[in-house]
This record gives sequence, C-alpha cells and structure tokens, in this order.
Amino acid sequence: MTNKRDCYEVLGVGRTASTDEIKKAYRKKALQYHPDRNPNNKEAEEKFKEATEAYSILSDADNRSKYDQFGHAAFEQGAGGFGGFQGFGGDFSGFEDIFGDLFSSFFGGAAGGSTSGRRTRGRAGNDLRYDLEITFEEAVFGSEKQIKIGRRSPCKTCEGSGASPGSSPERCGQCGGAGQIRMQQGFFTIARTCHVCSGSGQVIKTPCKECSGSGARLAESTLSVKVPAGIDNGQRLKLRGEGEAGSAGGPAGDLYVQIAVKPHPIFERQESELICEVPISYTTAALGDEIDVPTLEGKVKVKIPPGTTSGKIFRLKNRGIQVIGSNSRGDQHVRVIIKVPKKISEKHKKMLKELREVEAEDLVEESKSFFDKVKEMFG
Repeated sequence: MTNKRDCYEVLGVGRTASTDEIKKAYRKKALQYHPDRNPNNKEAEEKFKEATEAYSILSDADNRSKYDQFGHAAFEQGAGGFGGFQGFGGDFSGFEDIFGDLFSSFFGGAAGGSTSGRRTRGRAGNDLRYDLEITFEEAVFGSEKQIKIGRRSPCKTCEGSGASPGSSPERCGQCGGAGQIRMQQGFFTIARTCHVCSGSGQVIKTPCKECSGSGARLAESTLSVKVPAGIDNGQRLKLRGEGEAGSAGGPAGDLYVQIAVKPHPIFERQESELICEVPISYTTAALGDEIDVPTLEGKVKVKIPPGTTSGKIFRLKNRGIQVIGSNSRGDQHVRVIIKVPKKISEKHKKMLKELREVEAEDLVEESKSFFDKVKEMFG
C-alpha cells in the first residue's frame, strides 16, 4: 500500500481540472520548489519531485485515466502490467513545452531536446548617456543637433567578427557549437551557458590585431539627434542601438540623451504654460491703455483696462508651448507689474504732488471707513 499523496492534492487542482490548468499548477510548483531556487533544502527538493511525478501522471490522458481508476497502484511494478512510472518516458521529454522558459530563467538555456534556435546570444553592449544643452527656443520649437560621442563601435578591420581578416570564428569544442553544456540534475537534463564561448557557440583562434578579438574599437562618432518640439528640461531621448557595440554577435546598447534647457531672460515655463512679466506705468494702470507684449512668435497688442492693479494676469490662448507629441499648445500668462520710477524730473514731481492732493480728497471716505473698522477691533 502506497503512502503517496493524491496527485490532484499535490498540484492543488480539482479532479475535473483541464490540461492547461494542470500545466499552470505544476509550473507554479516547479518554480517555487526547484532545487536551484532552494539550495540544500531537502524539503523543497522532495516537494519538487512530488509535483513532477504528479504532473507526469495527470498531464498524460492515458496515465490520468489509469490513475483515476487505480490510484498510485496503477504505476507500481507488477500492478496491472502498466509498466510503472518509467512508462511516461525516462527522459521526461514531455516537459519541454513548459520548461523551455523556466530553465532559461535559471540557467540561460533550455531543458533537454535540441539546442537549435535556443543558443544564448552574445553579450549586449553598454548603454551610454550624453548631456545635451539646448536653448529655450530649441526646446520650444524643436531642432536637430549634431553630437559627437566616443563609444565602442564594430571594428572595421574584422567587421565586428573579432577574427583576423581571412579567418573566421570556429565552432566551440567545449559545447560543440551549442552554446550550452548539458548536465543531468535530478529528473532532468538541463543546460548551462558554456563558459568557454560565453554562449555564442564559437571561439576565435586567430583574433583580429586591431581589436584584439573583441570585435569593437573605441572611436568617435557623429550622430544627428532630433529634438522634438515641447521637450522640457530634465527629459531624455532614447536612441536605440546607438550605444556601445555588443560582443560575440550581441546587440548594441542604447544611447540616452539627457536634455538641459538654458533659462530664458523673459519667459518662464510651467509644463506647456508660458509666463512673463511686463512692466507698466502707474498712469497706464489707472487710465488703461494698449501695450506691446512679447510672445514666442513676436509682439502682440494687449488691452489694459482702467484701474488695473499690479500683479494682474492676462491670458493669451494658444501662445504657450506645444505639448510634446501632439498639436495642442498651452497658453501664455502675462503678469503686469506697476513700476515706480526711481528718478523723476521737477515737472513730473510737481504733477505728482497735484495728483496726491486729488487722491487725498478721493481717499477721505475710504480712509474713514477703514479707521472705523480698526476702532471697532480695538475699542
């Protein structure tokens, strides 16, 4: 009499579970209890073996039917002539469809089967960063900039192969060109990246003298960078494949262009909104007038109504900054500031004194009301 746990209970599924549900349940268990994720953990190893045996039975329609009828007894030696657990296949080739990506995450390779189409790619090149300073106008309207960067680029002598001209990389003798070394671990035949060829499947016997077999050399390159309209300070652009060259046939890295926008003497920016301050005289604020206001496209006329106070903001619709990646624009906000002259002529001074006398008469009632409120507050 066997003491093994029920296969459905081991995988945590019901007896009516579909094949896909069983597969998903097993994969979850395998990821949780795999020995490489739980080194020197006997309990996890036993649970991994238990889940593997349960899946080997329930994933096969014939074996599942026998198990549903006879239980584990159906697979014990001499029980009904079913051939036992080995009847499923000693190499567990039926697991390949769910363990292809699982073993890739553990070892950089696949479990069992052919290595065709599964060769580990060469090492990718490093990503690079370039700090690009642009003017306020270039950020607003967009521009195209030429930059020079030093980077590892494919060697022109060997065309990036790393092998001396007239020769070529040879198949790795350690892994036979597979890029992986197969190993037996528990129930499975697994694969690890070959340490000799780093997974490329090739070795260079006669390295290129210019790049010493690396396939890349340090060189200065000139690139054209398109700066989109509306880009802001601190944002960055990604130029895919413009980083350093990869090795052993690996892809090139990316280039990240970090944008720094110079400040503008007149305008300030808040996302897509534009802000500027415009000085006006006291008489303009009091009497009203029409003034010239700078915008990104030139000057426009803005009406100042009589009695305008200092700090009043006027909005110019669609005069702001383009929202990056769209055709919409923000607004421009014009804050008027009343400026008091530091130096005035005698004529100007005489007129201001007369104005002060007129203002004093106008402010009598308003001042009286103010001091009455103060008196009420303090008794």
